[in-house]
Amino acid sequence: MNLTKVLSFVFLLAALGLGYLLWKGVDDVVETEKRIALIEAAVIEKLQMLRDAELAYQASNGEYADNWNDLKNFIQTGKIWIVERKETTKLLEYGKEETTVTFDTLGSVNVKDSLFNERKYPDFNLEALAVVPGSGGKQFEFFADKIERNSYEIAVFEIRDPAPVNPERQLNNNEKALKVGSRTDASTEGNWK
Repeated sequence: MNLTKVLSFVFLLAALGLGYLLWKGVDDVVETEKRIALIEAAVIEKLQMLRDAELAYQASNGEYADNWNDLKNFIQTGKIWIVERKETTKLLEYGKEETTVTFDTLGSVNVKDSLFNERKYPDFNLEALAVVPGSGGKQFEFFADKIERNSYEIAVFEIRDPAPVNPERQLNNNEKALKVGSRTDASTEGNWK
């Protein structure tokens, strides 16, 4: 073999090796992004479920649950009351109207059966609800308090992912971690929108 054939063969092998490394690097990034997207989708689904439970807890107790054990106990044993609201409007003299609102309690349904039924969540596991997906067993951080706005006390809550898998969400001490609610505003929205 002459030198040209040997060098051509070596360069071909080097080009194939570099091509493989380039492909592998891009493939690893794509797979990592897919994994992060799947984990974040699971975190968002759990945050939405926890928000629904917090709203039901607040409707029943007048405040939000500030820890997982209280919320878990409410999901297991709490009830949501079914209330019928009726409005009747009566026309008075000179075009004035009088509206009467009446409420009638029709019964109740268990929180677990109402919010987390098998039709909506076929694989619902209450014990795993507070565990952050992809975190190795860490639980969501719960916060609930009352703040003052325009001389009114408003109940607020926040449920937050303490260990985001997305490196962009880990910046500045997990400042952009996935969360629902707010510590400073009367919001029940998530920050993933």
